[in-house]
Amino acid sequence: MIWLWIFLAALATVGGIFWLGKLPAASRPLAGAAVMLGLAGYALQGSPSLPGHPVAKAAEPDGFGEAITDRQQGMADRFGPAAQWIGMSDGFMRTGKTALAAQALEKGLQKYPDNVDLWVGLGNALVAHGGGVMSPAAALAFDEAARRDPNHPAPPFFAGLAMAQSGDLKGAEAVWSALLARSPDGAPWRPDLEMRLAQLREAMGPALPPETPAAAPADR
Repeated sequence: MIWLWIFLAALATVGGIFWLGKLPAASRPLAGAAVMLGLAGYALQGSPSLPGHPVAKAAEPDGFGEAITDRQQGMADRFGPAAQWIGMSDGFMRTGKTALAAQALEKGLQKYPDNVDLWVGLGNALVAHGGGVMSPAAALAFDEAARRDPNHPAPPFFAGLAMAQSGDLKGAEAVWSALLARSPDGAPWRPDLEMRLAQLREAMGPALPPETPAAAPADR
């Protein structure tokens, strides 16, 4: 049935070119050959008998909480010097171009080498580029951010997230617990942190009891 529609479309195209378009007679053979070439190419390459196969959008990889829609979790300065670079990087991240996302932030760091938001964004981009795994380069970016501002919440938050995704649950729990202890009650990131930390602890399971020391041998 699809071939019938293809031939009808071809006839309509030829009719439009020859009569409605008032193509000169000398150019008509060339136009007809172009239409026939298109039909021949479809016959060789097309697969009209195959059923449709819509592709669902893959979910963003994330763990221990809902997917992050605000990649800086309200921790970054949206109007500071890093905003344009973070916005550009986020645009690349949304389309899966993680390498370009990291490169955009590296360009920003060339101009603002001490900007914590850019270092955190670079760590996030490198984690995404590594498939959600904390790479040495990503860990270095988070460390550089924390070194420049030890009180900034973003470096431990996202470092802990990368550690959890990489399987280091104990390390992530320690980092997030320390961050939660020093986060004000009204901090915008605190509810999300509490949710992820609770899910992380649930995944870790109950704490193992301390080992019982071996009984001392009885005196004889």
